[in-house]
Amino acid sequence: MNEPLEITDAPKIVVAIDGYSSSGKSTMARELAKRVGYVYVDSGAMYRAVTLFALRNGLINEDGLVNKEGLIPHLHNLEVSFEQKTGKDGVQHTLLNGEDVEKEIREMRVSSHVSPVAVIPEVRERMVQLQQLMGKKKGIVMDGRDIGTTVFPNAELKVFVYAGLHERARRRWRELANKGMDIRFEEVYSNLEERDRIDTTREVSPLIKAEDAIELDNGAVTHEEQMEWLIKLFQDTIERIENESRS
Repeated sequence: MNEPLEITDAPKIVVAIDGYSSSGKSTMARELAKRVGYVYVDSGAMYRAVTLFALRNGLINEDGLVNKEGLIPHLHNLEVSFEQKTGKDGVQHTLLNGEDVEKEIREMRVSSHVSPVAVIPEVRERMVQLQQLMGKKKGIVMDGRDIGTTVFPNAELKVFVYAGLHERARRRWRELANKGMDIRFEEVYSNLEERDRIDTTREVSPLIKAEDAIELDNGAVTHEEQMEWLIKLFQDTIERIENESRS
């Protein structure tokens, strides 16, 4: 099941995986990219990095209001990139202007402020610009909330992942607990509920399913089952493209 796929001569495509917070889309995207030898990009981490920059520079006040006028002039100088670590964790780390901020952007203080930062049109414009550059050569799996609708509307494969709010909150709470963070389930639930509200109602690139995206409700399936489904979907897409190129 975990062996790399033999796709050396296959055409390169863009895989866009969108979905709600803590729906498991990042885990799916990361594993698919590893299996097929593609580049993986966690677009959510990019918005978290911008949020961390804003927090560090006092651009988010105590009641959560973002100082847009203070943040926007810095955006053109912000570079968010990724580095594959070879250490014991072996995972992709997020770099903010060259600094590894992977651990810091996953903390609850960033999670609590990322949605208000991500709705700022200028922030989305800058991040989409960086994301589209990353996918220019294809052979990429990117997950987020507007990848199939805004970033790569012509992606060859689009997937939309969802699960119930309670199940997603349980997953997120367990993930944070495993990292040694002392946090109440109710706080995680409320945070996700508010992020869902902001993500689905923002004016710029709201979280919606692309018309040609294939849905997956992974609330009641195992990780192995969802990866088997996703890999078959990827293989079927490659086969379809190859057949179309021959006709």
